[in-house]
Amino acid sequence: MPCNEGIVDRIIRIIIGGGVISLAFVGPHTPWAWLGLVPLLTGITGFCGLYALLGINTCQVKDKS
Repeated sequence: MPCNEGIVDRIIRIIIGGGVISLAFVGPHTPWAWLGLVPLLTGITGFCGLYALLGINTCQVKDKS
């Protein structure tokens, strides 16, 4: 799978995902907190399926010259 997320996008997703997952342990202890896995995993892998469907690419292309 090609990367379609830029570095800033990935960092934001990892921070938000980790914060939402932490609610399962520290906050209101709701199962909805496990939805934080989605942004966390997309941030770690650098690939977002929704971005692919919509044709969005925030990953910077590297020149091979």
